[in-house]
Amino acid sequence: MEKTFWNRVNNKELLEQVGDGKEVIWINENQEKTADALAKINITMADIDDAEARLARFAPFIKKVFPETEPQNGLIESPLTEIPHMQKQLEEEYSTSIPGRLFLKQDSHLAISGSVKARGGIYEVLKHAEDLALEHGKIKLTDDYSVFASPEFKEFFSQFKIQVGSTGNLGMSIGIMSAALGFHVIVHMSADAKQWKKDLLRQRGAEVIEYNDDYSKAVEVGRKILTLILPAIL
Repeated sequence: MEKTFWNRVNNKELLEQVGDGKEVIWINENQEKTADALAKINITMADIDDAEARLARFAPFIKKVFPETEPQNGLIESPLTEIPHMQKQLEEEYSTSIPGRLFLKQDSHLAISGSVKARGGIYEVLKHAEDLALEHGKIKLTDDYSVFASPEFKEFFSQFKIQVGSTGNLGMSIGIMSAALGFHVIVHMSADAKQWKKDLLRQRGAEVIEYNDDYSKAVEVGRKILTLILPAIL
């Protein structure tokens, strides 16, 4: 199949071909060497270790509230499945040899929300919950975090509101975890979001607001609401 190469993402003709379902390849003209890009990132190994420790602290809570995570002791991990037939097919397709074993990381099977975005959204909510609990003297870092599942903590978090604009996946993870903790969570969803995701969020206790427009409209409204709320808080 003939491919068209482009190096400008704002090229009108490229977008028209994408809209027509044609196969195109866009080469990012702003790309740079990995070493140079990494040097500009202010995330350190200490930040990664801190995040890992936080997820470990919340593992007892996650295991208690989401029993499907019990086999992993409350850690949210997706299965790693070997795919030898795919490996063979790729070798035949490209007339090459792929050394070692080929595996598929099935983030589609992640516990709680079944999305590659789940861990990021869930972590964000857990970090916010921990900050609030520490700030108000509700918990210490050395405590058993299963207490986050108690009625006392749910009542505490019910004083706070979390809002997110999403087509589905990010909203799923943030909505489900926020509701599990007791937050008043509102998920602004576009018309193209799957109905079962909206239904599941409502079943879990999240408030879902639907828009007839696309994802950008849901985000726009969510940001406007946040803009109105923040000055009142500050």
